[in-house]
Amino acid sequence: MRVNDCTAVQIKRLLKSSEFNVQLGPFQIRIFSNIASLVPLLSQLYHFYPVVRQDSISDLHIKIAYPRGLRHWYRRQAVFSIDGGQPFAPYAIEHAFPALEWGINWCIATRAHHLLMLHSAVVERNGHAILFPAWPGHGKSTLCAALVFSGWRLLSDEFGLVRPEDGVLLPIPRLIPLKNESIDVIRQFCPEAVIGPSFFKTRKGTVAHVIPPEDSIHRMDEPAKPRWLIFPRWVANAPLSLEPIPKSQAFLMVATNAFNYEVLDQTAFRLVTDMVKDCDCYSLVYSDLNQAVTAIDELTRSNHG
Repeated sequence: MRVNDCTAVQIKRLLKSSEFNVQLGPFQIRIFSNIASLVPLLSQLYHFYPVVRQDSISDLHIKIAYPRGLRHWYRRQAVFSIDGGQPFAPYAIEHAFPALEWGINWCIATRAHHLLMLHSAVVERNGHAILFPAWPGHGKSTLCAALVFSGWRLLSDEFGLVRPEDGVLLPIPRLIPLKNESIDVIRQFCPEAVIGPSFFKTRKGTVAHVIPPEDSIHRMDEPAKPRWLIFPRWVANAPLSLEPIPKSQAFLMVATNAFNYEVLDQTAFRLVTDMVKDCDCYSLVYSDLNQAVTAIDELTRSNHG
């Protein structure tokens, strides 16, 4: 069963009974909420995601709800919590959905230490994946969204999840969050993309979420092999530059973009070493999204195999 098989009444009931148990890549996320405004947003934006059997074991038990006591009535807020703890200050009630999305990412980044987690967008085509390790503000989510609607499969816009046993990348095709000017950029680049409502004046500015193509979600259990490492950086009015970089430099850039490199220690060193050895490594500077997508397509076709 998928979320789109549930009515709004059913979603509301599942949320209030902590039975909204959704599959997001390798993770089962159980969500409790008493905030009615989340129901239509989850119905729209989680449309294609599987709802897991209620008796299955969940990886994360998450709550996004009104605060207790007088604050419930005096000041309408949304509080994110995990296992009874509240890692963030309360959010404005209008920002409950982006708070949920940020909170899920935070929980994965701080708890899923059975995997090496790279701060990277990941897309795949013909069994070969590109990783785009980058710091926030470098344009990886915008570039990722453009590629996903240009024939690539989304694995993630945020996490390169590396399985230690074999070094393959596990998909977690969550919603792609866009900020500020990037929202209109993607609307113009791919009018067919379904983008949710804009949330204004959040802690990260204006935010909207792109629904991945149904195929990316349907294939969330299909891993991929890393083939290219491309380190992107958007620079206003900059000419396109897609240049090879030394593997020693790539190793340092990948390692410093990992969420849990220090936690996994020797395992992380081995995984990053093997990945860099097996991948062609490039830096990408771009200002024009069409040029960047075309250059990546040409590069990966000419170097495929």
